[in-house]
Amino acid sequence: MNQDEDQARQAGLPSCYRHPGVHTGISCARCERPICPECMISASVGFQCPECVRSASGTGHAPTANQPRTLAGGVLAAGDPQLFTKLLIGINVALFLVQETVGDRFTDAFFLLGRAGIPGFDGVQGVAEGQWYRLLTSMFLHGGIAHIAFNMLSLWWLGGPLEAALGRARYLALYFVSGLAGGALTYLLAASNEPSLGASGAIFGLFGAMAVLMRRMKYDMRPVIGLLVVNLIITFAWSGIAWQAHVGGLVSGVLVGIGMVHAPAERRGLAQWGTCALVLAVSAVIVVIRTAQLT
Repeated sequence: MNQDEDQARQAGLPSCYRHPGVHTGISCARCERPICPECMISASVGFQCPECVRSASGTGHAPTANQPRTLAGGVLAAGDPQLFTKLLIGINVALFLVQETVGDRFTDAFFLLGRAGIPGFDGVQGVAEGQWYRLLTSMFLHGGIAHIAFNMLSLWWLGGPLEAALGRARYLALYFVSGLAGGALTYLLAASNEPSLGASGAIFGLFGAMAVLMRRMKYDMRPVIGLLVVNLIITFAWSGIAWQAHVGGLVSGVLVGIGMVHAPAERRGLAQWGTCALVLAVSAVIVVIRTAQLT
């Protein structure tokens, strides 16, 4: 939050009805709803909001401009505000059931692996052998009931509020960018023959973005920080956990979260999607470097 926004909030100014995170002292001359500079349309008397302009003269912004926006500027979609969180949980659970039904043959074909032989498969397998899809597919596989249960509970707890605050497109971008960044760091630092799987990288990205969002909204951060500390202790205290995915996902989630919720209104899209592209580009460079090391 910049200094002007902080002063506006302290002064008790209302938030724009289309951009809840932007405080303003201007209201629409017709409906009297608070509007920020991005929504102001000059009229014969004062300023009007896009909806009043369109209803009065048939002009104004495109229809999508009239839709309410989230804190991050995303369109506030109608229907279930946690739809994509539920879909992600459903996909993870469905693939876990496939793992349990088909067995190791399925899991071995899609978990994250640098470069190694796998019993039952011809030749050397892994990302270094051109199997780039493993960076993505490994995000939806799990190593047991406890593993998937913990991850899905975390996804449910974090995903719903973030989906509502960011909007569906930005929420999905955060999830996948964080997961891929966590996979890239695992690929770089873990042993080439060490398999890795799980949604933990993406979920730690949600942790990072949630911390950024709560700080932006000036909420009590102690609950999320406490839960994050517990998860980090478990990450480094227990063997068999891919700490690289957790750290990579967390760092990328913080960076993407900053880009999402602190982007200036006039360049919001450029800042938000540019941050996602930058994190993905760094992840791609890491993958290329590690591949060169292994081949």
